[in-house]
Amino acid sequence: MSRWRHLKTGLLWFAFLLPIALHGSTVWRRPHLTEINRQPLFQGIIYSRRTREQPRPNIIHIIDIDLTTAGLRPLVTPVNPQADLKKYGTKSHRAVGQKTSAFLQNHGLQLAVNANFFSPFKEVTLWNYYPRPGEPVNLMGLSMSNGNVVAPANPDQPPVPTLCFMNQRAVINADGTCEDNTQQAVAGNLMLLENGQITTQLQDRLQYEGKKPYSFTVAALDATGARLWLVLVDGKQPFYSEGLTVGEVTALVQELGADTALRLDGGGSTTLAVSSPRGPTLLNTPIHGKIPGQERPVGNHLGFFADPIEP
Repeated sequence: MSRWRHLKTGLLWFAFLLPIALHGSTVWRRPHLTEINRQPLFQGIIYSRRTREQPRPNIIHIIDIDLTTAGLRPLVTPVNPQADLKKYGTKSHRAVGQKTSAFLQNHGLQLAVNANFFSPFKEVTLWNYYPRPGEPVNLMGLSMSNGNVVAPANPDQPPVPTLCFMNQRAVINADGTCEDNTQQAVAGNLMLLENGQITTQLQDRLQYEGKKPYSFTVAALDATGARLWLVLVDGKQPFYSEGLTVGEVTALVQELGADTALRLDGGGSTTLAVSSPRGPTLLNTPIHGKIPGQERPVGNHLGFFADPIEP
């Protein structure tokens, strides 16, 4: 009886200490709080990392992309041909949960971020969540890959802003449409800037959302549509990176020189992956199941093929 009691006590302590150990190990692997100023990653792709202490600790990742660069091409997650969606009752969209790093590796990309909002979604614990890799989801807004519609815009819902890629340029349309020659497209849920100015939609949101810091993935374009910024803000990590408010992140992309900007899926979905000699590497610190560094499977992604930096 005593031996069983000791075993039971040991198992309880193990169950108690395991989450703490997992959390601690991932915390130590997070990027250091050092700034990086315009470091070339690939041809046409430059990375910067900013840190802030006020009004709260933050780490901000900025990808500056020249869409006119030779050899640089975007790619949005295509339809998964092996997904048996009828089994799950999902008929409208052909998307399944997938980690951003897996998307990058499977398609041989050099950089990738998360994109559209999606449903259903559940995050209770590290082992109780949805979707897992391969489980079907509905994408919110338009998604196109290589000229094919992966998920159409929902005609029964108000239009959501869409980022559309044509030949060496892009455009963000508030009405959710794309030009006929669009090859890749993703959608957000809020237009932040239009003609360099804060949108009326954002002004309305600021009344009840403006004070809450959050993790963000934002796509922004200059007036020519040839320069794209991807801005990712880590959040939900006290004393390390607690997030920006939607007003703060909008001011940041304005400062970069953006003409139009939209908010993509954020929170624990915020993920920035790049290729490296040792495989996919995360430049930011996503958080899933309340564990920093744990990557969440998301509905779709925006990635880029790019040539390496010449010696």
